[in-house]
Amino acid sequence: MWLDPQRDAVAITLPVTNPAQANKASLHVFALSLQPAAQGRALVLREARSTNSLLEASGAQSIEATVVNAGTLAVLAADDVTVRVEVPGARTVEAARIRRLDPGEQARIRMGIRNRAGTAPGTAQDGSVTVTGRGTQVTSRASRLTLGVANYQPTDASLAGHQAPYWFQEAKFGIFIHWGVYSVPAWAPVGKQYAEWYWDQMQDPNNPTYAYHRDTYGEDFAYDDFIPRFTAEKFDPRAWVELFRDAGAQYHVLTSKHHEGFALWDTKVSDRNAVKMGPKRDLVKELFEASRRHTPELHRGLYFSMPEWFNPDSPWMGHAPRNPYTLQPVPYTGYTAGKNYVTEYQAAQMLELIHGYDPELIWCDIGGANDSLHVLAEYFNHAKNRRRPIDVTVNDRSGIAFHDFTTPEYTTYDNTVVAKWESSRGLDPFSYGYNRATPDDGYMTAEEVVHNLVDIVSKNGNFLLDIGPRADGTIPPRSCRHDSARRATGCAPTERRSTTPRTGPGWPNWAKTCASPSARTRPSTSTP
Repeated sequence: MWLDPQRDAVAITLPVTNPAQANKASLHVFALSLQPAAQGRALVLREARSTNSLLEASGAQSIEATVVNAGTLAVLAADDVTVRVEVPGARTVEAARIRRLDPGEQARIRMGIRNRAGTAPGTAQDGSVTVTGRGTQVTSRASRLTLGVANYQPTDASLAGHQAPYWFQEAKFGIFIHWGVYSVPAWAPVGKQYAEWYWDQMQDPNNPTYAYHRDTYGEDFAYDDFIPRFTAEKFDPRAWVELFRDAGAQYHVLTSKHHEGFALWDTKVSDRNAVKMGPKRDLVKELFEASRRHTPELHRGLYFSMPEWFNPDSPWMGHAPRNPYTLQPVPYTGYTAGKNYVTEYQAAQMLELIHGYDPELIWCDIGGANDSLHVLAEYFNHAKNRRRPIDVTVNDRSGIAFHDFTTPEYTTYDNTVVAKWESSRGLDPFSYGYNRATPDDGYMTAEEVVHNLVDIVSKNGNFLLDIGPRADGTIPPRSCRHDSARRATGCAPTERRSTTPRTGPGWPNWAKTCASPSARTRPSTSTP
């Protein structure tokens, strides 16, 4: 609200609205601050504070402050308004600049500082934030600052100092990729069950998947018999990441391991992985390398399931693998039992991903038994204690109270949420993994994608839109039905590329990435 400083305000009348009740708009005023206006140019500093966040451009520690234009003239770029931090033990390496601030407006700004030699991270020191304009000091505010980010400890209190990075706050749109052995059968009742839950759903005689598996593959065909059919033979990681970029995504999240326990990287704690079986390739490494080389502007994340349905050492579903029709035990292929599931397997795999693949986001799932306090402390310290620090983030499903953001799936929040959140869903009406049973007209339209994005972002959320590739690494063409949908979902080049599929240097193999209808795979009609 801006009041004319030439006139005296004697009263403020707020609009009369509905009382607080469901489905009726109301205006609720919890506080009202009055800032006297000054003639000409006048800036006021408020709320200067240190944070544990890092500025993306420099990796420097962020100091935040609020600048208010309390004058009658607009602040413009020509005024050269700069905000810096002055504090013993640290120096400003990235000053904040205000390009425009109209009367009555305020701006939340960030400055980057680095500790000087001899100043330990976490040192508390009195300092000030200073605003200069046109070569002279305009205003300053004293503040007690914490210099540098001390190492995180494996405690709730220590991890609570971490928050979602600025890049994640500003990203808004990401691509989720559910890809694994479940991409081979790729079936579930449309709109009712997740196709990636095939193995669990086939255990229940009352579940349609139980009969589907028996009739399509036979009672003696174990789930792990799908592993050789998970070939990834047409997987083109460069084409994938260029699709994500051209869709307007700012980050991508690949399922490194889903509840089936099959790892897509070269894990050393189990042979149940894509390097030893199936594709015989490190799929996480290939995707990340392509992303860093061809789309460095994208941020890279990994999904990780904390439990496994039928792991012999800690079966989430209460029993080791068995034939659902005879109840006889079957192998958990590639896995050697006898481990402490949490410390020798789950935590060990998470640390492999952290140190070997450097994800900027870890998207845990399910929670349950865990060593997440130690793992996440190591994750955050590994990210910040390097020559060029990076800011990383984790969701709310690692099994502990701490999190950087919440993750509703196939739904959103009704109202704006101050704390950062992310909503995920597939293009499929109700599946993250590829479901061969879903008809073309069952997928989200471009208009629906845009509507979801606008609704989620308007409430301070990010939209993580999922695609389910086939077992061979192609993206179903039904996700790419027409140009506008392609641009919204990332399954076609933008206007700056020819819409004719090409191959060769500089051109992703669009025909290979979005397979033609004739290339669609179908379930076998006889027992393999």
